[in-house]
Amino acid sequence: MESEDTKVEQNIEKEDFQEKDNNYSYLEEENKLLKATINHLRRELYRLKEPPLMISEVVEVMKDKAVISISNGNKFVVNIATPLVNKIKAGDHVLVDQKNLNIVDKLAKPVGEMNAEKFAIIEKPKVSWKDVGGLDSQIQELKEVIELPLKKPTLFKKVGITPPKGVLLYGPPGTGKTLLAKAVASSTNSTFIELVGSELVQKFIGEGAKLVRELFEMAKAKAPSIIFIDELDSIAAKRIELGTSGEREVQRTFMQLLAEIDGFNNLDNVKVIGCTNRKDILDPAILRPGRLDRLIYVPLPDLEARAEIFKIHTKNMNLSRNVKLKELAELTENMSGAEIKAICTEAGYFAIRDNRVKITKDDFIKAIEKVKAVEKVEGQDYIKMFG
Repeated sequence: MESEDTKVEQNIEKEDFQEKDNNYSYLEEENKLLKATINHLRRELYRLKEPPLMISEVVEVMKDKAVISISNGNKFVVNIATPLVNKIKAGDHVLVDQKNLNIVDKLAKPVGEMNAEKFAIIEKPKVSWKDVGGLDSQIQELKEVIELPLKKPTLFKKVGITPPKGVLLYGPPGTGKTLLAKAVASSTNSTFIELVGSELVQKFIGEGAKLVRELFEMAKAKAPSIIFIDELDSIAAKRIELGTSGEREVQRTFMQLLAEIDGFNNLDNVKVIGCTNRKDILDPAILRPGRLDRLIYVPLPDLEARAEIFKIHTKNMNLSRNVKLKELAELTENMSGAEIKAICTEAGYFAIRDNRVKITKDDFIKAIEKVKAVEKVEGQDYIKMFG
């Protein structure tokens, strides 16, 4: 009996020892994990405490020193870290410490390269001339001024004339100015670079002008290309006495835009199309010969044009027999192409609300009334402005 009790006690002691040994191994592993976690957190804390570095552009290199330009346009002569000597050249983007502005590292890819892509919509439009209704004379002008020089530049050389570098599309909003620009880009298989003029005006001194330079560099790299600047009046309005720093920055950007337009040949594979609802406030400098000197007025559509626009926007719609496009055109006097497109969409919604797949004349009547109620005041203002 005693021997059996002894064996039981020994087994219990053995199991207890094994359990303690297992617990020790587990705690040892956990301790290693916690130490590794603490070391990682210490490294991360040290990294986050490091002072931030500034991005600058190298203007000139002088042995172990360099002239850099920081974001506000100021220039400084600074030291280059020993490992970077002879590895930096003018135009490179580098990291500098904020205290002494010494160069501590070189960026492999220049920051800000193609920065214009952040502000511009870049695409290959699939809009054809058939998608543009009621603007035959404007289409003809764009074909002569933009399409023909891009497709047949040798023809102009043989004749001995130079086509305009760009055009200005002006008129009430919603009349198809952007659509025209996309259609000519599509017909010439050009890259369409679209941006709003106000986006060229940046917060810091010189940034707007730099953005304009990058925009034209990008257009040349992606040529043949068309630069479409919407709301051109936001940066190209008539110059006044310099007031705030913001107004001075707008004028710097505008001057850079003029310089870029002057800087390429008429027969280059880059064309500029400006767009505005307020031609009356544009600075004459942008419209002088050699710049955007071909002016194309895009008016509100007449009766036949409205009928054609209705035909374009209803070609895929399931219409009832009582829908007569000529009658709808008569009911939409003084309305733009964009408003007619909105009417077609609203008419479809009226049918959907009644669980119908066919769109009736009543749907269009209600849609016209709805769009007129929304657009009446703004539309009348532009009718007065443009006659």
